[in-house]
Amino acid sequence: MQRRSFLKKAGLGLAAGAVAAPVIVNAQAPAAGLPTISWRMAASWPKSLDTLYGGAEHIAKRVSEASGGKFTIKVFAAGEIVGALQVLDAVQNGTVECGHTAGYYYFGKDPTFAFGTSIPFGLNARQQYAWMYHGGGLELMREFYKDYNIINFQAGNTGTQMGGWFRKEIKTVADLKGLKFRMGGTAGLVLAKLGVVPQQIAVGDIYPSLEKGTIDAAEWVGPYDDEKLGFYKVAKHYYYPGWWEGGPGLDLLIGTKAWESLPKEYQAILQAACAEAYIWMLSKYDAVNPPALKRLLANGVKLLPFPNDVMAACYKASEETYAEIASKNAKFKKVYEPWKKFRDEQIQWFSIAEARFDNFMVSTQRSSQKKAAAKK
Repeated sequence: MQRRSFLKKAGLGLAAGAVAAPVIVNAQAPAAGLPTISWRMAASWPKSLDTLYGGAEHIAKRVSEASGGKFTIKVFAAGEIVGALQVLDAVQNGTVECGHTAGYYYFGKDPTFAFGTSIPFGLNARQQYAWMYHGGGLELMREFYKDYNIINFQAGNTGTQMGGWFRKEIKTVADLKGLKFRMGGTAGLVLAKLGVVPQQIAVGDIYPSLEKGTIDAAEWVGPYDDEKLGFYKVAKHYYYPGWWEGGPGLDLLIGTKAWESLPKEYQAILQAACAEAYIWMLSKYDAVNPPALKRLLANGVKLLPFPNDVMAACYKASEETYAEIASKNAKFKKVYEPWKKFRDEQIQWFSIAEARFDNFMVSTQRSSQKKAAAKK
């Protein structure tokens, strides 16, 4: 397999299901006879978000270590070279050699971009990686990205996200009508069917928009980042799950000319570093989100699940949206049909071992907590 090959070349041990960051072997050995190369990477993230921006930094760090300092990448935060939502354009036109971003930010150019990140009621983080590297997703997305002179690698994932911060409770589908919600991509189209007014806003503008009432609700990632951004200070209703982002993958986008100019050894190193960044980011979010959520609740946040009828209405609207887009967009349809088949098979498989195990552990823990509380 292609992925197995590049992991072997770079000396990266990636254990299936592992959560600890793997190690690039012989990281300090210089790349004898290879050229010194310096790249620039534009990121869609501010430096304050140390897990998202940290994923970009992680790639640069590992590339430098594995090449003995001969291949370096300087990372620039959102706004330092281009805005958070202009990273793809910067890579495409050669302003930078590569960019760390979310494909669905460019939904307005073509809804097919969203498959590189996430679409509503889609794949979780493990399923996303499986689809990309073993289910044909990478080949499909590479073919799509050719039109933009870009090659893509999955290089991060947040895990299932939260549903966002709301000024008022969402009790029924009717409560969605007229709601100005910071939301973009495919989910924006879905929610618009239910009366929501979606707003695609870069991360730096979310808090002031929510504070001023320009928007009524906003979503970002999850407890750790959301706490840093201070959303709980201006909206107290915190909903879950973010059904539009079951396992959103982040991409390292590389200009085709820049990629082809790299020696094969550097290509292997960069590809391996992206694979490691995926696990590094996902595992960090899994570690830091639980304590962050406890702190938010201690600050008076009201944690609420989306009602079942709201979720059901959103699911129905999602399926309708995909059928409508596929009927008009051949590129979207070419990716969507095999993607949907893969998703449906994954749901069946995960419902057997994973779901049974997880559900049992949750019910057991809750039972134990109730017994402990009763004894006090």
